[in-house]
Amino acid sequence: MNLIPESPLQKITCSILSEQRISLSIKRDDLLHPLISGNKWRKLKYNLTAMKTEGKTELVTFGGAFSNHIHACAAAGKQFNLKTHGIIRGPELDRHNPTLQFAKQCGMQLHPVTRIEYRERNTPDYLAQLQAYFPNAYILPEGGTNKAALLGCRELAQSLPHTDYVLCPTGSGGTLAGLIEGCDKTTQVLGVAVLKQADYLVDEIKSLSAIATQQQNWQLLTAFHDGGYGKFSPKLWQFCQMMQTQHKLPLEPIYSGKMMYALWQLIAQGYFPAGSRIVAIHTGGLQGLDGLRYRQLID
Repeated sequence: MNLIPESPLQKITCSILSEQRISLSIKRDDLLHPLISGNKWRKLKYNLTAMKTEGKTELVTFGGAFSNHIHACAAAGKQFNLKTHGIIRGPELDRHNPTLQFAKQCGMQLHPVTRIEYRERNTPDYLAQLQAYFPNAYILPEGGTNKAALLGCRELAQSLPHTDYVLCPTGSGGTLAGLIEGCDKTTQVLGVAVLKQADYLVDEIKSLSAIATQQQNWQLLTAFHDGGYGKFSPKLWQFCQMMQTQHKLPLEPIYSGKMMYALWQLIAQGYFPAGSRIVAIHTGGLQGLDGLRYRQLID
């Protein structure tokens, strides 16, 4: 578990930053591991430890057809020789879907369920039935967010240099909660929500982290979802391509791309005081680009 080395920081330089005397570095967690990258590894690390401690031999988790989490769990199963199961949203499997193809190649057993059944994934009765069906399984929530996940995300925070602002994309809230736990009180922690109507996540984050309830040094920004989860505008995709061309920073428009685009807009609006030091977390998920191409949403 500790053989995966720490990811590098990439310094970004350009005129908009120098004009406002802002220092920006990207924590390249997309480079943590070629297949189990970004926040997915951070969340999995201590869940896999807990799984071993509990004597479980199989991993059961949940995700959509193009899920980064499903991709990472399947890869972890192959890497650590674990039997994995994916409960997949939707009544049928698309055999040509690149994420699901990869998961199968890693040995993950895929179990498609109806969207109605999938909505039950967090209810105690459904989880009890699932545990009875998979008695040797460690059941991991969708996205990998739970108390054990926070330990890995707190480690991420502790690996960063002292800085004024830390930003991350926010889907389920686990990464943001872990960063709040691990960052210094003097650091402002900003989560960029990637889905619409995400204000409910504030309570989710507080339920995960007692520190988030006590401290005021964090905020969830909900105005940068760009249409909702899995949606993005041509402008956002053009921005992602510009960052690749000009700064050698690969982005996808679902998570880290949205966060970086939000950051760029905030900088242009003068949100950050002159002299601010900012670290933005690249949470990986670049495998999602294959799914976007497969659906002909990008070239």
